[in-house]
Amino acid sequence: MLRSFLAVLDSGSLSTAAGRIDTTQPTLSRHIRALEAVLGFSLFTRSVRGLEPTEAALALADDARCMGAAAEALALKASGRSEELVGTVRIAASVVVANLVLPPIVAALRQDEPSIQIEIAASDTNHNLLRRDADIAIRMAEPVQESLIARRLGNVPIGLFAARSYLARRGTPRTTDDLTRHDVIGFDRGEGIVRAYAANGLSFGREDFPVRCDDQMVSWHLLLAGVGLGFAQVPLATDQPDLKSIDVGLRLSSMPVWLVMHDEVRTNARIRRIADVMSIRLAGWLRSG
Repeated sequence: MLRSFLAVLDSGSLSTAAGRIDTTQPTLSRHIRALEAVLGFSLFTRSVRGLEPTEAALALADDARCMGAAAEALALKASGRSEELVGTVRIAASVVVANLVLPPIVAALRQDEPSIQIEIAASDTNHNLLRRDADIAIRMAEPVQESLIARRLGNVPIGLFAARSYLARRGTPRTTDDLTRHDVIGFDRGEGIVRAYAANGLSFGREDFPVRCDDQMVSWHLLLAGVGLGFAQVPLATDQPDLKSIDVGLRLSSMPVWLVMHDEVRTNARIRRIADVMSIRLAGWLRSG
């Protein structure tokens, strides 16, 4: 039942979920109804987009993934297949995620699964999983290829931050009007920050940002160095004691975080193991923000 619940949660469709775990829609329906009967509440509601998880289902998701990963590890050992967890898994992620989020996760993976080698492809351009450019990808947008398996892990909020050294020099902005009197690190050619300002009723152009760069890691280090105010992922910035959150009333969108895999994950224990552990740890990182 747990496996059926996670399959429907990740796919939002009985037919897609059934294909992913090699079962039938009626069997999935029976599993979901049985689980709801045990729990005493509904897990999904129907909508024009398919099956939508209830708040109760979303609250159970992380625990269900932990239980699923533990059960799978136990099953592998019990069946004598643990030796199959050998080889290489290639992980694609954005430059920021690869630099600032993945290292402690990979360190834990190396301790848990020392026979699995990890390759990391750091790029802000999506790798083509269908061509097997990577086995697993961490993406900030929903994948469009139907043949991929995708798990939505949560959302990462974006906030405005400044180094304490910058604030000591220039003071702390309190309103959006104050932004015109401060140095804000912007994009060189990207339009994301300009669009975010426009959504808040602010008319800013490229030249209004005195320091500009499209490389997210460079922007991160400029922020830490006290060059100016900067936008950053909240879980990363709040983990830095030298950074302070700045609230001037801006409404900023959060980014969805997806773990995406090639369909081979259904038959490859090595990839499936790494994907399950990463899902758990990334979901925990998102909650920390």
